[in-house]
Amino acid sequence: MKKLDYKGYFFVAPFFLVFLVFNIYPVLLTFYYTFTKYEGYGTPEFIGLENYQRILTDKFFLEAFINTWKIWGLNFFLQLGIALLLAALFSDLRFRMKGLGFFRAVFYLPNIITISSVAILFNIMLEWHHGSVNQLLLKIGLISEPINWLGQPFTAQLSVSLILTWMWFGYTFIVLMAGVSGISKEYYEAALIDGANRWQTFTKITLPLLKPILLYVMITSLIGGLQLFDLPMLITDGLGQPEGSLNTMVLYLYNQAFNYNNYGYAATVAYALFIITVVFSAITFKSMYRDAKATKRGK
Repeated sequence: MKKLDYKGYFFVAPFFLVFLVFNIYPVLLTFYYTFTKYEGYGTPEFIGLENYQRILTDKFFLEAFINTWKIWGLNFFLQLGIALLLAALFSDLRFRMKGLGFFRAVFYLPNIITISSVAILFNIMLEWHHGSVNQLLLKIGLISEPINWLGQPFTAQLSVSLILTWMWFGYTFIVLMAGVSGISKEYYEAALIDGANRWQTFTKITLPLLKPILLYVMITSLIGGLQLFDLPMLITDGLGQPEGSLNTMVLYLYNQAFNYNNYGYAATVAYALFIITVVFSAITFKSMYRDAKATKRGK
């Protein structure tokens, strides 16, 4: 009978040990805290399902949920629209645009700037009285008086969405172009010979064959959008001002834990966010997958 050599387990043990201590244990401990009243010190007080009951009637959590969807939704449709438009232009055989590598680098550049630098930059640019954005709009006559971009709920949410679009459309464009490069040029050449216009080529060839890539972009963007925290945190006072319009779910979680020392309820918000992310990701995946199967059957 062949003797097993257990030496290999010693080599993989460090990974599993670190994974259990720094990944699994915090997740399980956080789940335990959802059933407690805990202020970060002392012994947690077990309170059963009170935190879950509270979150179902918490108007501030509902407000944070709605704010997160507003900011992410506008940003997602803008960045996807711009990325699709650029992908259509660069894949069009009639245009034969050159310099794709250069444009990839330029479009992706905002994504590698640290978020703190972006927040400082746009805080200066969007400053109410002396910001460069207001000065430019006043000079060309688009506005008659300065706009308090970060001091009003609507313009604050709009500003954050546009900043996120500027940061992320380059990444989305690169991902979509990777998908476009996998589409056979023969399809486009055949469409060109048959006299198909640009819209027909895009909607009948590019878009259907990009559905797996679009599914990836939608799910990853959704997960990232529901975790929106850093920009709203840094661009205002960190409490979601003005009037709570920038109070996202993760920012609400952060303030519950580290400003109000309510770790038990913050843990509940974290698990609620996890459930929301899983549910909406599953819905998105199911919807896109069903559409892809229907398209395949139609062929």
